[in-house]
Amino acid sequence: QVQLVESGGGLVQAGGSLRLSCATSGRTFSMYPMGWFRQAPGKEREFVAAISRSGGSANYADSVKGRFTISRDNAKNTVYLQMNSLKPGDTAVYYCAGGLPSRTVLSMVRGEYDYWGQGTQVTVSS
Repeated sequence: QVQLVESGGGLVQAGGSLRLSCATSGRTFSMYPMGWFRQAPGKEREFVAAISRSGGSANYADSVKGRFTISRDNAKNTVYLQMNSLKPGDTAVYYCAGGLPSRTVLSMVRGEYDYWGQGTQVTVSS
C-alpha cells in the first residue's frame, strides 16, 4: 500500500509563494504518474497539475498555468508543487495523488489516480 503525505500548506498573502511537498512510501515511486488536485469549500475536487514518471513532462490546469510548477525527485520519493503569484481563488485543500504504473500519464481525471494524501490547507488572503 502506497502512502502519500503532503506538507507545506499555510496562510499567505496574495502575490506570495508556497511550496508543497508530497512524500511517498512506495519503493517503486518512479513508476507512478503523480498529480496535484485541490478542493475549495463547496466545490468539486479539481485538477491542478500532473507529472510524468521521469519528471520530463507536465500538464497544468489553465487556471494555474504560468504560476505553478510541478516537479519530482525520484531519489527522494517526493513530488513538489511550487506555487507563485498566489491569488485568493487558489485557497483550497491541496491533495497529492498517485496512479498505478498502468495508469494514463499526465491525466486530469481523478479516476486515473489510485492513491491520495490527506490534504494540506492553502489559504491566500487578499
